[in-house]
Amino acid sequence: MVNRHRGEVEAVLDGERHTLCLTLGALAELEDAFGEEDMLALAQRFEAGRLSARDAIRIIAAGLRGGGQDFTEPEVARMQGEAGASGFVDIVVRLLSATFGQPAGPPAGAAKPGK
Repeated sequence: MVNRHRGEVEAVLDGERHTLCLTLGALAELEDAFGEEDMLALAQRFEAGRLSARDAIRIIAAGLRGGGQDFTEPEVARMQGEAGASGFVDIVVRLLSATFGQPAGPPAGAAKPGK
């Protein structure tokens, strides 16, 4: 069972339930991957509402590793989600919301899950 107070979310990938969490280590990993200097810059990047498939892969992989699972980005890129691309967007939105305390909802201009 996930603990939202710790920033955890649950996602079904390849038919299995996984716990994702953007720990400080996972956030540091994302700062490096996105070339951001600090967590505020990282949060501002995500608030901008633009999300590439590569971004989603990086965020989900970091969240899985933060949740204690050892998945690489290439492994995450091959995973199947419950609702296709919109399902991956939903995972990222829920994970970022749990981490940064933003209201849950798709990034601006992103397709809503199920549409």
